[in-house]
Amino acid sequence: MLHDIVSWIVDTVEVLGYGGIFIMMFLESSFFPFPSEVVMVPAGYLASKGEMNIFLAIGAGIAGSLAGAVFNYYLALKFGRRFLAKWGKYVLIKEETLEKMETFFAKHGHISTFSGRLIPAVRQYISLPAGLAKMDIWKFSLYTSLGAGIWVVILTVLGYFIGENQDMIKQYLQIIIISILSLLVIGILFYIRLKVKKNIIHK
Repeated sequence: MLHDIVSWIVDTVEVLGYGGIFIMMFLESSFFPFPSEVVMVPAGYLASKGEMNIFLAIGAGIAGSLAGAVFNYYLALKFGRRFLAKWGKYVLIKEETLEKMETFFAKHGHISTFSGRLIPAVRQYISLPAGLAKMDIWKFSLYTSLGAGIWVVILTVLGYFIGENQDMIKQYLQIIIISILSLLVIGILFYIRLKVKKNIIHK
């Protein structure tokens, strides 16, 4: 079944072009979580064949990711936590998932909208606590675009160079994800250290 879904997504991207990338990445970033690699890797592969422009494909992917994230942001902002807890289960947003996202956002602050976009199983939901916390929309959009941009570029470049070799893509994705998570941990620790040092100086 998953193979059929992936094939359908590839066909949709090929037929609808950049609009298809935007739509799929919008859905991936909002209420219908599926792996973004099944969208951007094929887009990169089509770019390697000359059927797409790689820069336009990346732009469409980032724009779709941002649009989906903003949708979730305003959904949380307008309807609040009670609504999400009650109805979220129907679109795969569980109560415990929402609680984890809120904890993650509270612990790491606004920068979590950037780092969260790079973490599997977190990127689709990090917009919800940002909306609940009424984070500044411009900061939210900036951090989201930066985080989504890095991930979209990585996937598209993988598809461009090794799009036909699924085993290599899986292997490289594992290495990339581990590397990203390691860098994020180091970055967050450094950020916390600077914040603590700044608070000590002000005191």
